[in-house]
Amino acid sequence: MNHEPEKTLHILHLFPDLLNLYGDRGNIACMEHRLTWRGYGAVVLPFTCESTRFDLSDVDLVFIGGGSDREQKIVCGRLLEHQDALRNYVEDGGCLVAVCGGYQLLGEYYKLEEEMIPGLGLLDIRTEQGKGRLIGNVVLENERFRQKIVGFENHGGRTDIGSHTPLGKVLYGHGNDETSGQEGVLYKNVVATYLHGPLLPKNPELCDYILQNAMKRKYPDFDGFEPLDDSLENRANEYIVQRFTSK
Repeated sequence: MNHEPEKTLHILHLFPDLLNLYGDRGNIACMEHRLTWRGYGAVVLPFTCESTRFDLSDVDLVFIGGGSDREQKIVCGRLLEHQDALRNYVEDGGCLVAVCGGYQLLGEYYKLEEEMIPGLGLLDIRTEQGKGRLIGNVVLENERFRQKIVGFENHGGRTDIGSHTPLGKVLYGHGNDETSGQEGVLYKNVVATYLHGPLLPKNPELCDYILQNAMKRKYPDFDGFEPLDDSLENRANEYIVQRFTSK
C-alpha cells in the first residue's frame, strides 16, 4: 500500500524552458531525490513562458537558473510583473535558489555595454559587464559548512554585493568580480551564486541546508534530516577540492 508522505515541499521552477545552462535543471532533480530518498514528498511546479498564473502562496522553494543575456531580458520582463510578490516571499523567509543569470536578476540591474537590464531588486547588488569572461572551476569556503563548495563559473558580469554576506570565500576561481575574493550571496533563506555544474549534486551539504530551511519554515516540528550515504557525492566534491587547491 502506498502512503502519502507526511511532509512535502512544493518547488517552483522558474522558466525551465529558458534558463538551463550547464545542467542547472539537475539541481531540481537533486533536491527531489534527496527528499524522496528520506521519505518526504517533492512536487515541482514549472513556470514557463506559457504560464499565466503566478502564485507563491503554496510554494516552499523557488529555483531560477542561468541563461544568456537575451533570455535574461525575457525572463526579467515577465518577473517584474511579480516583483512585489517575490520581494514579500523573500522577506518572509521564503527559500530561493538563484544560479548565474538568475543571481544577476535578483539585483538592482545588470549593465551591459549598450543597455541596462533592470533587476528585481530583491538583493542590494549590482552587476556590470566586464572585459572578458570569468570561466573555470571554483572552490569556496564557508565556516558554516564542513564541506567546501565547488562548481563551474562562466560569466561576463562582475557583481558588487555591497554589505551582503557572500556564499563563500574563493579558494580557487574568480568569484563575483575576480578581485574581492567573494562568491555569491547568502541573504535570509536566499542562496545566490554563479556556480553551475549543476551545483547541488556535488555539494550535498549545501543542498540539505537549502531543503532544511524550507522544511523548517513550513513545518515547525521539523527537527532535521537523517544523513544519507553521500560517499559518491563526497568523493566527487573532494576530487575537485584536491585538484584545484592542493599544492
